[in-house]
Amino acid sequence: MELAELLAHPTPLPSSPRVLALLLTELKQVQPDLRRIDQFIKADPVLSLRMLQVANAPFFGLSGKVCSVSEALALLRLEQVHSLVGQALVQTTFKAGAGLPLMQFWAYSHDCARVARALAGLLQQNQQAAYVAGLIHALGELVMRAALPRALVLDEICPPLDFRRARAERQLFGYCYTELSSAMAQKAKLPEILCDALANAHAPFDHDAYEPLAGVLHLAQWRARANQQGLQHNALTVTFPSLVAEILGLDIDMVLQQDPIDWSRQVTGSVLPSPQS
Repeated sequence: MELAELLAHPTPLPSSPRVLALLLTELKQVQPDLRRIDQFIKADPVLSLRMLQVANAPFFGLSGKVCSVSEALALLRLEQVHSLVGQALVQTTFKAGAGLPLMQFWAYSHDCARVARALAGLLQQNQQAAYVAGLIHALGELVMRAALPRALVLDEICPPLDFRRARAERQLFGYCYTELSSAMAQKAKLPEILCDALANAHAPFDHDAYEPLAGVLHLAQWRARANQQGLQHNALTVTFPSLVAEILGLDIDMVLQQDPIDWSRQVTGSVLPSPQS
């Protein structure tokens, strides 16, 4: 199935029930705390994408310019946020198949977002765009797993969070999960900086264009996936994408120093950022 076919038949994607419950509780307060609402939304890839899609709609006249949840929240009324949460509550079923539990997916996506933001800060790139790119970059994987049976068969030789997954998907389908995520972002009228980073994340410097944010996202994926696999010491060195890092002026020590204080998967049942993150 081609990318255009996948986009023509949207797949309902799930948000974290815990995030939705916390958001509803906060939204029902007499004076909702916008900082907490912002924090909760940033912990959920699907809800973040929907927020940005609404904020970049023609109605606001900012199509292709809003690249952070905080900016989107400043534009939307709380009634609109409440409506988006209500819509997300309806999408409770998802054919994820075996091999990629949603709790693991949410934690991984949040980890990747935080590492991407830290690396972007180190390189003086757009940190807000980097965070969103890291958060939503793997949504295409969920779509592929729901709509393409062969994506589940691929798990037998290459698990969904394996370093080789993008390459394996491109060999089988002609595109990978980040390219599908980019197409989803383009359809949602998200800024070009996000769409380009997602489209080129699998091979950020293989084309004539120089996409530094794609390189940041590539390194953040490596770090978050290495954490999911529990890699240490030599295994980190062997798998490190040194060519991408070298072009960005980084080395493995500099990348590892950007690790979150505590990886989200180490907090049982949690995919929420700490107040400082």
